[in-house]
Amino acid sequence: MSVAGQYDCVTKSPMGDQKSVLTVNVDGDTWTGSNAGQMGALDINDGKVDGDTLTWTMDMKVPMPMKLEGTATVDGDTITGQIKAGAFGTMAMSGTRKA
Repeated sequence: MSVAGQYDCVTKSPMGDQKSVLTVNVDGDTWTGSNAGQMGALDINDGKVDGDTLTWTMDMKVPMPMKLEGTATVDGDTITGQIKAGAFGTMAMSGTRKA
């Protein structure tokens, strides 16, 4: 099954649970998309696909400028992973594929 699709995600951030929709558009071994939530949408940069594993970065602007580094594994309709947020450490992320 392709890892492409949209996922309803929750990231466990220092500011509480952040809900978002992660959009994954696969092209070979790369992917593009966005992670859209309450604080706006972040474009996916450097998206790479290795089997069922996704890696990417996002340039956060609000509430402070920071480069976020993501990695996640897709298992069927479930996505689990983490977002590294500089000095704030690593935040768990999980979600399910939208129908």
